Amino acid sequence: MGKRWFSLVATVLLAVGVLLPAAPAMAAPTFKVPFPCGQSWSGQTRTNHSPANAIDFNRTDDLGDPVVASAPGTVDVVTDLGNTSYGKYVRINHGGGYSTYYAHLNGFNVSVGQSVGYGRVIGWVGSTGNSTGAHLHYEQRLNGSAVQIRFNGTLALYWGTRNYTSDNGCSSSTGTGTVRTAGANLTVRSGPGTNYSSVGSLANGATVTIYCQTSGTTVTGTFGTSSIWNRIGTGRFVSDAYLYTGTDGYLPNVPRC
Repeated sequence: MGKRWFSLVATVLLAVGVLLPAAPAMAAPTFKVPFPCGQSWSGQTRTNHSPANAIDFNRTDDLGDPVVASAPGTVDVVTDLGNTSYGKYVRINHGGGYSTYYAHLNGFNVSVGQSVGYGRVIGWVGSTGNSTGAHLHYEQRLNGSAVQIRFNGTLALYWGTRNYTSDNGCSSSTGTGTVRTAGANLTVRSGPGTNYSSVGSLANGATVTIYCQTSGTTVTGTFGTSSIWNRIGTGRFVSDAYLYTGTDGYLPNVPRC
């Protein structure tokens, strides 16, 4: 009887194991490009990269540019491997087995155990470790293994080079400005300078949303002399010298382009 009862229990347990569905895998976080809102970066993937699914990000004069968290999480590694491997790098644990790596940094802006959200500056682009030039080496991992990278759920280009424009932190990191001229319309430029082409104009008193700020041609206007330019849309910039923002200089909560 004992053997028959054991056999019956084993059969029931096996049946339960077969019939009950496995727990669903936790959905991946919504990862975003690891740079401030509005910035465009060239991202390269290649089969001989280590690991192959990583992306190397570059843009002109990028040494020291800010690197931001690509999704909310907790920083669990901040370390310096010296002149080998990743050099100075940060790892963020996003839960559900997902993590991100940010390598070859010039310096750190976070510590282990710190909670971070979208757009939080974690460090700056560098060329530390086994790197031949300034760039960001970026990875997304699942249970420790590097997976192909997705931004906003869309697969990155494999294999080759593509330009990526960041919307990281855009929803909570914008500013507002009001055009103030002597009455004439304010020219909107395609880039941060008077040498860029005109792409429109704004009337005196117009209100604009500022997505990011950068330096460019020095302009003297209603609010003095300034080299700050405000991006008010894709490929649309206006000089800060003609924009009332309530603050002299860069806005504290608006990212740099």
